[in-house]
Amino acid sequence: MSEQKFDLVVLGAGSGGYAAALRASELGMSVALIEKDKVGGTCLHIGCIPTKTLLHAAEVADFTREAAKFGVKAELHGMDMAAVTAYREGIVASKYKGLQGLLKARGVTTIAGTGHLSSPTTVHVGDDVITGTNVVLATGSYSRSLPGLEIGGRVITSEQALGLDYVPKKVIVLGGGVIGVEFSSVWKSFGAEVQIVEALPHLVPNEDESVSKQFERAFRKRGINFSVGVRFQSVTQDENGVVVTLEDGQTFEGELLLVAVGRGPSTAGLGFEEVGVTMDRGFVITNERLQTNIPGLYAVGDIVPGLQLAHRGFSQGIFVAEEIAGLNPVVVEDAMIPKVTYSDPEVASVGLSEAKAIEKFGADAISSYDYNLAGNGKSHILETSGSIKVIRQKDGPVLGVHMIGARVGELIGEAQLAVNWEAYPEDIAPFIHAHPTQSEALGEAFLALAGKPLHAI
Repeated sequence: MSEQKFDLVVLGAGSGGYAAALRASELGMSVALIEKDKVGGTCLHIGCIPTKTLLHAAEVADFTREAAKFGVKAELHGMDMAAVTAYREGIVASKYKGLQGLLKARGVTTIAGTGHLSSPTTVHVGDDVITGTNVVLATGSYSRSLPGLEIGGRVITSEQALGLDYVPKKVIVLGGGVIGVEFSSVWKSFGAEVQIVEALPHLVPNEDESVSKQFERAFRKRGINFSVGVRFQSVTQDENGVVVTLEDGQTFEGELLLVAVGRGPSTAGLGFEEVGVTMDRGFVITNERLQTNIPGLYAVGDIVPGLQLAHRGFSQGIFVAEEIAGLNPVVVEDAMIPKVTYSDPEVASVGLSEAKAIEKFGADAISSYDYNLAGNGKSHILETSGSIKVIRQKDGPVLGVHMIGARVGELIGEAQLAVNWEAYPEDIAPFIHAHPTQSEALGEAFLALAGKPLHAI
């Protein structure tokens, strides 16, 4: 048994945990980073990075399939899933090696093993005792299921979906949120038939309703089937496939059922409640400065109620390190954090939806403009449709930006600056957007809301 003391102990080395460790080390603290698996967590190993490699492979497949329309002679002979897997694993391995090197270079002490919180300042890893002046809980999340829906066999989660060495002929996807529609997009591009089941009224239900409706039209055009507004009831499986039954009696058959109904906090059995941390359904409750009810004990990332996004975790990790260092960092509300769904088409948004803006300010106090990408030259070249919707407070700042179309995720940076800096469209209108780029579509929306539209009526 050994005992080690640090200025900061971080339990969990995913996006939030390793960001806290890196920033704290940069600020002169001694840091221990405890991880039971691999540094990088869900995002690097079984989430953001590997799924985006699949989505890029899917994009290449679609471009090859449609090459003739661009004057390119090419033919898609099918998917080599072994090669796709090698591509994916190569990307992940490279990023993993880079992160390990960065942590070492910054002087962070990485401790392998399952950590258990035994006091507000102490974490046990096996027989070892790791003590910190401050402790950050960053234990991440897991793929949830529904009550009575057991994962196993042909009923899988995103982790098992990543590891498939073949393209299924038909898949049923339970959940029309980000994870569900991204895998649906990949499988359709790879040649599978896809059926989505979503209990809420729309796909991507957390987005502005106008975007959700456009998204559904785009998926319908791609031949991706979906059922919305009816709850899942049951599933049966045998050696040939699965049969899914909904509460209204509809049934769907497929080779696999992907359960993509969100992620739950990985906090059970880690000692949090025993130490006295305030919890709610497994989530750790904090104040706006991410401190728990116990002074010196903080929580970041997916275990804190709110958006479960890697970049939220990064931001919170940095925030906590700076908070501990006495730098008084600025709080960023969840609504001001950008969201991107990397399907085909992409969806990107930041700020308030129109419904939320009306709820907060009243219908007479806001205005919006929806710029159709049909008027954007680069979008036409890319053969994509969609729109960019900007919402503002009348005679006031930009409140939200909501986009749908190929590659719109790359536009979220400018949108985030406009919303978070509370810019007025009139302030942004004079800025010049390079031609031809998709960013011009944002410029056109700002011009329109400033009362001087150029390529719009």
